[in-house]
Amino acid sequence: MKRLLPLMAFLGLMALAQSPGAKLYSANCQSCHQATGQGIPGAFPPLTHLDKVVQAKGGREYLIRVVLYGLQGPLTVEGKTYNGVMPPFRHLKDQEVADLLNHILTAFAKSKAKPITAQEVKAQRAKPLSPQEVLKSRPPVK
Repeated sequence: MKRLLPLMAFLGLMALAQSPGAKLYSANCQSCHQATGQGIPGAFPPLTHLDKVVQAKGGREYLIRVVLYGLQGPLTVEGKTYNGVMPPFRHLKDQEVADLLNHILTAFAKSKAKPITAQEVKAQRAKPLSPQEVLKSRPPVK
């Protein structure tokens, strides 16, 4: 029993160390975009390019809308086209959407952009869009 206590404490600390955004990613996004954020070729796009998107004019708003309202239709990411459907995640609270996006931006896109806030999410939630409208609002990315 004495040997198990340190192991149990370590495992408990590891679970606590996982950020809220990482937990949300694991529960909602990982099955399609994979644990590494690399996606699945031909099916689900990688998330590693999102620093370019978040830095573009309107990019922060676009990323929030993608999570809230989903996407549908052809999407070209780094020269490769994906034509699938991403479901909406409107059930997530504003802070959860912010945490999720901030995790993706830091863990996979290595972005130095300022963190997305719950207030930004709330503002985009007030402007409901269809998944097709979200896709049309994608900012040009260089």
